[in-house]
Amino acid sequence: MKDTLAASFGRLLEGYDQGPFFDELFGSQGQLAPHAEAIRQRFNAIGFDELRGRASDAERELYNLGITFIVYSEAEAVDRILPFDVIPRVISKPEWAQLEAGVQQRVAALNLFLHDIYHDQKILKDGIVPADLVLGNVNYREQMRGVDVPFGTYVHICGIDLVRDEHGTFRVLEDNARIPSGVSYVVENRHMMMRAFPDMMNDIGIRPVEDYGVRLLDAMMKVAPAGVDDPQVVLLSPGSYNSAYFEHIFLAREMGVPLVEGSDLVVENDRVYMKTTDGLAPVHSIYRRIDDAFLDPLAFNPNSMLGVPGIMDAYRKGNVTLANAIGTGVADDKAIYAYMPRVIKYYLDQDAIIPNVDTRICREKDGLQYTLDHLHELVVKPVGEAGGYGITIGPRASKEELQQAREKLLADPANYISQPMIGLSVCPTLTESGVEPRHVDLRPFAITGDSTWVLPGGLTRVALRRGTLIVNSSQGGGSKDTWVLE
Repeated sequence: MKDTLAASFGRLLEGYDQGPFFDELFGSQGQLAPHAEAIRQRFNAIGFDELRGRASDAERELYNLGITFIVYSEAEAVDRILPFDVIPRVISKPEWAQLEAGVQQRVAALNLFLHDIYHDQKILKDGIVPADLVLGNVNYREQMRGVDVPFGTYVHICGIDLVRDEHGTFRVLEDNARIPSGVSYVVENRHMMMRAFPDMMNDIGIRPVEDYGVRLLDAMMKVAPAGVDDPQVVLLSPGSYNSAYFEHIFLAREMGVPLVEGSDLVVENDRVYMKTTDGLAPVHSIYRRIDDAFLDPLAFNPNSMLGVPGIMDAYRKGNVTLANAIGTGVADDKAIYAYMPRVIKYYLDQDAIIPNVDTRICREKDGLQYTLDHLHELVVKPVGEAGGYGITIGPRASKEELQQAREKLLADPANYISQPMIGLSVCPTLTESGVEPRHVDLRPFAITGDSTWVLPGGLTRVALRRGTLIVNSSQGGGSKDTWVLE
């Protein structure tokens, strides 16, 4: 296979070996993906030196444009460029049709689940999902009981994290139903590729991603309180010190709406207003990038300086729409994730179009015992962490790391799930030493107002460090453009 790839891709991929993994540009072992043939040929014609030169130009432009994120895990907060790899990930039309349908199905089930747990709680009474797993969840908001939201949409913006296994099968890794981030990189990556590689993209037939802001604004206007002819939409940010502040600016600009902070809004008579030079202006729909706990100091964390006092009362009375709804964090809990195939079957009477990764719930006796017995084979994740933190990858962990993981599991089993180690698919990636395979995942973004639209492609994150499976930007990962073919 190594010789086949080198012959197909010439000197650019001389020595390239995808290993035992499914390759996003080449396909499975011994069988080249036919839908990407033209793209392989075009990159072959560029050559390594020119590819590196164009990549350097792209990186410099990212820096000049200020397309950054903030890393807090170091001694100080560091503003960084998200590393961008110029060799795209390619998805065929049939593959995307299945992914799109699967994401729409999952979002529909998540919204039905959230409506149910904040109203009749039938799924809990029927024992499909353990009641204590929901009602005792740190993200469950009792204040949402009985609150009706327009179109039953709780998750207006959803990011579903997918991986592809060794056999080329897409699987859901986790749901992001609170404040999914990263869509700005999807659009900016496409802009970057159009500027740096117009010859690569011409006449290929790649589905566009530039209308995300228009779609988001349309959904935000549709879910505004009834009776408002011209809804005012704003994007609520915690401010410039937030790690995703670039994205807040980007999305407000793409929607053409004001970017505000908590101090820019005020609640009077259970209605939300924005402070302007001409006085108070009514606000009807808020795309919030602030966690529940900091949204309203009168309802949640009394020490929050980021939120808007009284906004929860305005929300409960239907005078303002919040996206995503308060309390959606229950739905993207890693423990709830394990029950999602049953949730889909319960509400939609359908099997999951995109299967889950097999998951053991350590709060359950059998799940904990299996995890302890097979710890060296499994990936163990804390249910409350994000960004790739706290994960133990059993097959790559030292004896000391495995022992530490065992102690944490025994001390607080409810905080963990375990999954088999998936051989994530790879994609050719430009490195200092040449073009090499690097593991990738995919986060499609779905927007839901009265219906669900899925952005063609989504964010492909790439684990830039050789051999690592962790793609998160906070852990040294980067991103690629994702080409969905027409």
